[in-house]
Amino acid sequence: MDATLFLEIREKMKSGLLIIRELIPESWPMDITLMPSLIELKCDKACRAFDLPPEVRIVPSTCRGLQYQPGEGLHMRLLVQLDFSTKLTPAVGNGLKSKKSCTFFCQRCGESVVNNRTFLRVLSLPFENWSDLVDEWCCHPNPFNHSLLHPQIDDCFLGHNYLLINSRTESSGTESGKLHSGDEWTTSSESVLNSQANGKIICKRCKTLLGEAMPSGVIKYYFTELLVQRSEDSFCIIPRSSFIQTVVAKCFMELTFSRSTFRFSIQGMDGTVYILIWVLNCDTLMMEKSGNPVSKNIFTLLEPELSSPLRPAEIHKAVKVLYHPCTENRNKDLVDAWREDIGVSPLTFPSKTCLELLLILSQSNASLPPSLRWMNSFQATLNSGTQHCVDECWCV
Repeated sequence: MDATLFLEIREKMKSGLLIIRELIPESWPMDITLMPSLIELKCDKACRAFDLPPEVRIVPSTCRGLQYQPGEGLHMRLLVQLDFSTKLTPAVGNGLKSKKSCTFFCQRCGESVVNNRTFLRVLSLPFENWSDLVDEWCCHPNPFNHSLLHPQIDDCFLGHNYLLINSRTESSGTESGKLHSGDEWTTSSESVLNSQANGKIICKRCKTLLGEAMPSGVIKYYFTELLVQRSEDSFCIIPRSSFIQTVVAKCFMELTFSRSTFRFSIQGMDGTVYILIWVLNCDTLMMEKSGNPVSKNIFTLLEPELSSPLRPAEIHKAVKVLYHPCTENRNKDLVDAWREDIGVSPLTFPSKTCLELLLILSQSNASLPPSLRWMNSFQATLNSGTQHCVDECWCV
């Protein structure tokens, strides 16, 4: 009984796709019993039961579309009753509160980047092309001063995938790394290497690219590279792949909700496009339960310790996407077409992070049943946004 249970749920529609994987004809006949909180497999004298998470109850009478896919397993669709809520892994936003002392850490190595910084204002930035729309709205020259979007000494401005802070002190106006007269904060000179030649902000310990220094005295940090916490808290260790998934998934959810934007180009700081992504929905829940975590015949969406039969099944929130890899000039024509399309939103991250994200997508895609890996010419995958989900994460 090496079967694996794969359950994908649409939260808003309360519908689910259930796949019992690694069922081979040699093991037939087999009795499969569906109960609201239990799925039981019986074959000869062997028996295997899969307990569903307490938040999920299936409706056995709604089972339909029953079919066996060679090399995959038994597929069926049914209705699902849910009582589910989850929180995203704490990333940048949780520690950024006005009038609260916070510390920025390099997410990869834990080196402190900005120490004991207190912001009087933490404000969200408008979307990137707001000034172009102002020109369309006004019949006279743009009345808004672009310098208004430059953070002052005690400001922190939040974009969708980055934050902006002022690199100068209130008293002297010198480069960051000095002591602030009020709250005594230190920044980049102690923990960050600032290359004046190219304006890059690099972690002093692990040499990770964290952001860039702008000529106006503003530093841009990317959310995928920082962990921001209250100053009294110690560094929180989060697996790198899980952190990237959470930050990117949260970014997709915010943009699809606020702008109804569903297509994104993931590009490096030099403008090179690495991935084209089409978000299908942000209300996917998924569960995978393996009867044999050491099986070599199948990948798994979750790490072995999370899919162990000794561990209760857990449900995880995810973002379902389609994607095209664009490295080595692949899909060049499509990249050019999406560049010219105003319905596509570019998202910029350090190049290394873009490649990490592409690897996560590829691993997740490989973990899916073969019939779910492609849609038209796109590869399909599913990005998890919860603290419990780890390395492989995206699907359709």
